[in-house]
Amino acid sequence: MKLAQVILLLSCVYLSLCMDEDQKPLQWEGIKKPEVTLTSETSQEDLVDQKCLTEKHTHLSCHKVFCQPWQRCIEGKCICKLPYHCPKNGTTVCSTNGKSFPTYCQLKSFECLRPEAKFLNSGACTATGQFNISLKYGSRDSEGIVEVKLVDQDKKMFVCNNSWGITQANVACLNLGFQQGALDTQGSFHLPEDLHINSTECLQVHCRGFESSLAECTFTKKKIKSHQGLAGVVCYTQDAVSPTSDSFQCVNGKLIPKKKTCNGVNDCGDQSDELCCKGCQGRSFLCKSGVCILNKHKCNGEVDCITGEDEVGCEGAYRPKLKGLRGAQESTENRTANMDAERKRIKSLFPQLACGVKNKVPSRRKRVIGGKAAQVGDFPWQVAIREDEKFSCGGIYIGGCWVLTAAHCVRVSKIHRYQIWISLIDWINPNSEIKVHTANRIIIHENYNGGNFQNDIALIELKKLKTQTNCVLPTTVPACVPWSPYLFHPGDKCIVSGLGRERDNQKAFSLKWGEVHLIGNCSKFYPGRFFEKEMECAGTSDGSIDACKGDSGGPLVCQDVKNVTYIWGIVSWGENCGKPDSPGVYTKVANYFDWISQHVGRSLISQYNV
Repeated sequence: MKLAQVILLLSCVYLSLCMDEDQKPLQWEGIKKPEVTLTSETSQEDLVDQKCLTEKHTHLSCHKVFCQPWQRCIEGKCICKLPYHCPKNGTTVCSTNGKSFPTYCQLKSFECLRPEAKFLNSGACTATGQFNISLKYGSRDSEGIVEVKLVDQDKKMFVCNNSWGITQANVACLNLGFQQGALDTQGSFHLPEDLHINSTECLQVHCRGFESSLAECTFTKKKIKSHQGLAGVVCYTQDAVSPTSDSFQCVNGKLIPKKKTCNGVNDCGDQSDELCCKGCQGRSFLCKSGVCILNKHKCNGEVDCITGEDEVGCEGAYRPKLKGLRGAQESTENRTANMDAERKRIKSLFPQLACGVKNKVPSRRKRVIGGKAAQVGDFPWQVAIREDEKFSCGGIYIGGCWVLTAAHCVRVSKIHRYQIWISLIDWINPNSEIKVHTANRIIIHENYNGGNFQNDIALIELKKLKTQTNCVLPTTVPACVPWSPYLFHPGDKCIVSGLGRERDNQKAFSLKWGEVHLIGNCSKFYPGRFFEKEMECAGTSDGSIDACKGDSGGPLVCQDVKNVTYIWGIVSWGENCGKPDSPGVYTKVANYFDWISQHVGRSLISQYNV
């Protein structure tokens, strides 16, 4: 067997994409292709998703990355929280403005609003001590050997080069006022002849790249024998680099070599070189969302991929200690607190949201006309909407008193005619778990267009009993509401369920479900009528599984790598139920996360970036 065949076989086994469950080759073009496999002939252009680049993603794009604990995600961007939105418990820290803050999160939130107030040190503020960074022996102010003075020491010390990289260099240059970070960690520095470093110490520094000041990084002492062990930096200036055919332009305007993109290293400083990748090079790992992270961030106890796969299968995995902390062999003394560990601890204090996890998992079955009959507990977020004497639509329970459905399913003027049936499996032989609720309020998207089904989404608030402060729905589990359109992709397997009609318009009396694939480029099936931002397509190659009349408003759900279920689509419209080349069209729920949270409250539907 040739090497190329071996690589292809291993890729297929890893991605489970070469064969379906019946061991037949997958031919349908909706199936996702494996990410780029790197070879000596792979060009850097092959690694980068050019369409994605036009969206100008950065470290503040919360559709691609997580916001920091002192930020919140609004309309796809990480913006500053107010300090009182941070957890109350934490370590007291001091700001450069001389003010003590009860937690690191509150200080960073304050700095987010007033950038001049940066982190100074862990602990309360004292009258003495300031952090200082300077560059020595360079021909310009933008370059030199890095020298710092820590708050608790009197003399300045040089930084060691063995722990120094572009991540640390970017933070140092940002700290010095160079907004585009560092150009390089190497330069021609003019050391004086009388500079003798013999058996002395330097400071190792470890940063994650989130910091705005080098003071937030972790410092440890290390013995060195010569000036060759010292770290240098050349900060980026507008006249530092001229654009060439080999240049990649970061969103912040910085130019870096194309060969430095998609390698897991934040060379740009704003992470834009790592957020639109089809493959990764070097010692890096590709997230499903198209983001490259360093391998050392896999199985480190913190989810870095928004899709979570970097922390899956980590049982028994080696978790490396943070380089430079107490206990590392090369270090003699830990000089500063570990604020990265404090950042992780703050994240652990945010409220956890229970959604999308059920006790019962339905067995898979494919190519069954009209789907498979559901059992009690299979889809605990599924509801049925009854208007007068007939079940007209479906809906999805998302928590509290709220149900999500399609806008074309409901009318505000008819609110008194709707009943919301919970846990309905068979309406000819009703099961004992059924609960019936009435509607208290209906909210239809203000830009819903009944002519082309744009913004086909609505909320139903259930009416509480007089004795209740909230809706008590013991047999339901809310489906999670996705905040990012990058959580799932064309080719991913998802499930559609509903009480709608069978093929040839035959009535159905029980809840049925079927497995479908998400489809990309759906405009070819519905030219001029499919809107990519607001709509999602899903189906099977032969059309055997599909939503139909009566399923409208019901769920298209997808599971992530941790088996958490997200409501990815709302059954909206389509043509020719159950026919090839006529996939179902769904309202893309991720596009409406902010609209939903505006009405139901963000903390109800998201544990991220609240």
